[in-house]
Amino acid sequence: MIDLSKTEALPIAVVMPTLNAAAGVASALECVSGRVMQVIVVDGGSSDATQAIAAAAGASLVETKRGRGLQLRAGGEAALRHAECAWLLFLHADTRLPPDWVEAVQRHMNQPAAKEMAAAFRLSLDDPNPAARRIERLVDWRCRRLGLPYGDQGLLIHRALYRKVGGFKAMPLMEDVDFVRRIGRKRLMLLEAEAITSAERYRRNGYWMRPLRNLTLLGLYFLGVSPQRLVRWYG
Repeated sequence: MIDLSKTEALPIAVVMPTLNAAAGVASALECVSGRVMQVIVVDGGSSDATQAIAAAAGASLVETKRGRGLQLRAGGEAALRHAECAWLLFLHADTRLPPDWVEAVQRHMNQPAAKEMAAAFRLSLDDPNPAARRIERLVDWRCRRLGLPYGDQGLLIHRALYRKVGGFKAMPLMEDVDFVRRIGRKRLMLLEAEAITSAERYRRNGYWMRPLRNLTLLGLYFLGVSPQRLVRWYG
């Protein structure tokens, strides 16, 4: 059983893929720095200050070619080399965790079956627009009914289960869908805390058009269209 004080670092390695993420990565790192044993930033070739910000925050830096699946896989492999980190937490660079995330994660890790369960945060978009609340409700339904949390919700998984299911694949798109499908709906749960994620892509592409585009791509993926082809349409 894990019984950590609020000031003791959790036995977690945070893995954060980045690409020109200087605008938000400092806030994302601030939420986890000092609260976990290891923070690993996997950079896909940023041309801005992302790497410098990560270094200033005390994160370990892994450099790879561009591609979120490739970066997540490299980060997972790096995290597994830290034996003191029993858990891996994958987070996007435009996602911030609220102050109560540590307690929510501790409660999850204290459960008897936690090592056989992966957990995602509930999605919260940083936009007061009522359309953002609609997206959040749809995501909650998708997670509870279909067992499909996406990468912008974060994913917490024990190192043994990560190895058991084979980790992330070096896919150019749908790497999060592929991974959670291999984990399986019965081994996924939602934490009682939110991942506060940037709504910029919804503001830019539209609160109707972006979900429709994503749903179309997901349907094509399930029909067998390759991620290599889908990523050209995704942009």
